[in-house]
Amino acid sequence: MAEKSNLSGKLYIVPTPVGNLEDMTFRAVRILKEADLILAEDTRTTSFLLKHFEIQNLMQSHHKFNEHQTVEGITARIQAGETVALVSDAGTPGISDPGFLLSRECAKQGVDVECLPGATAFVPALVDSGLPIDRFCFEGFLPLKKGRQTKLKGLAEETRTMVIYESPFRVLKTLTQLAEYMGNDRLASISREISKLYEETVRGTLQELISHFSVNEPKGEFVIIISGRNSNL
Repeated sequence: MAEKSNLSGKLYIVPTPVGNLEDMTFRAVRILKEADLILAEDTRTTSFLLKHFEIQNLMQSHHKFNEHQTVEGITARIQAGETVALVSDAGTPGISDPGFLLSRECAKQGVDVECLPGATAFVPALVDSGLPIDRFCFEGFLPLKKGRQTKLKGLAEETRTMVIYESPFRVLKTLTQLAEYMGNDRLASISREISKLYEETVRGTLQELISHFSVNEPKGEFVIIISGRNSNL
């Protein structure tokens, strides 16, 4: 393990690659080596990352099912002088991943929090979309049941470009529902497998995207970018 630097009493939020491991920053690797504790959404996934970068460090599970119970203890450890690094399975913690509760509690307690710049899936998808990106709203995953129709009705009136995350198992259903509320001709873009070998971006109307993924089996994690109302180019 690397020698400790002057880091102490701080929470580092550390982005990890969404695909290609070469997207990991030098600074992120250093912070993970120097931290007293690494909080991981899935220790098995993070173990692979740590092994690749020859990081041998204490790791603890921190995910949506236990974060309410662990936040207080972790905050106390940081207040006692420990440096803690938080990672999720991929991308930036807190962006549709665990991280918000711990960051909020640290802020309440006056604990130093620093988020490193790094990978997150929606930024390359947004830039690749060819849709207006001067103003956009990030919606993450839509509600599965309760509140879903209300959310879709609201998004249909949104004038900014919209960003939605979706799984391969629900992407066709979501595209179909978006078309029902926004119209078949609403322009959109879908990026999948970002930064991986089979990365793909498909652009067109919602109906064209539905047709495409009805023929081509959806695989990988999806980012859906939808143009705002009255902004079709």
